[in-house]
Amino acid sequence: MESIDLLVLRTARDWLAAGERVLLATVARTWGSSPRPVGSMMALRNDGRVVGSVSGGCIEDDLIHRYTTAHGGTGLGEELVEVVRYGITADEAHRFGLPCGGTLELILEFRPSQQALDELLVQLDAGRLVRRCLTLDSNAVTLAATATPEAFSFDGQRMLNTLGPGYRLLMIGAGALAEYLATMALFNGFKVSVCDPRPEYIETWAVAGVERIVGMPDDVVRDFSVDLRTCIVALSHDPKLDDLALLEALHSPAFYIGAIGSRRNSQARRERLIEHFGETESSLARLHGPIGLYIGSKTPAEIAVSVMAEILAAKNGIELPDTVTVARAKQAVERLSVVQSSA
Repeated sequence: MESIDLLVLRTARDWLAAGERVLLATVARTWGSSPRPVGSMMALRNDGRVVGSVSGGCIEDDLIHRYTTAHGGTGLGEELVEVVRYGITADEAHRFGLPCGGTLELILEFRPSQQALDELLVQLDAGRLVRRCLTLDSNAVTLAATATPEAFSFDGQRMLNTLGPGYRLLMIGAGALAEYLATMALFNGFKVSVCDPRPEYIETWAVAGVERIVGMPDDVVRDFSVDLRTCIVALSHDPKLDDLALLEALHSPAFYIGAIGSRRNSQARRERLIEHFGETESSLARLHGPIGLYIGSKTPAEIAVSVMAEILAAKNGIELPDTVTVARAKQAVERLSVVQSSA
């Protein structure tokens, strides 16, 4: 499944190529709560068709009615770039469906360059990471290849947005759990790869759109060009495969590294990595295990839900509490309440 950013840019390019007028909107800044993060994009065609999102829907509706003649607006005029802000007052926040206290600032590009979008998409389709810089005064767009993903920024005059390649998931082990996790990762816009040297597993893989890699996992991780948008999850339950892959992953910039297994097995893995491979408690701090949020999951599908949720939290910079400890504390409080009420 193509990422929403690529879909917006590709659709805007195709509309321009067909002779349509197009508005490209980007979330530039937010204050308080907001439905969409900075860098989120949408494309609006002159007849009111929309792809992408900058809010929960109400702001999109306002842009359609304001700028498309088919819906009573003025149409896409001759402006180059405009900065608009929604949700300044409580009444506006309520009107546009923003969370309480939310304010959203958008950059509207009324005349995006088809040539610049063509050049950008060529680089993104080739798997390159590209920094797109928009200078508001001149509506000039420059593209520059970069090796490191950078945070979106807007200083009032220049917008910098790093685009592609998208987030990637490398799974070690091609079992049933991996198939469910791959399906969820594809749905969330990840490019997914699965590695397994065991033919009885990799040859029966059934999820379309996933790159299958036959080879020893540590070699695969080493050759995977792991970056800050990569997560690596060991799912084989075989220490000979999982441990060596994790050793390579732990010395990479991957944003999430995890391994399936019970608490007992996870502790045994940590002890092996320290005793036999020279790792330390500090170097293992990035290793998630057991993986997934504690939701009482038992089936592969439920476990995949919990793992995907933890990966997305890491991707979005959210620090999660130890949900097992929280759940057990809650159970203890409930038991105490029952005892006290019966006393």
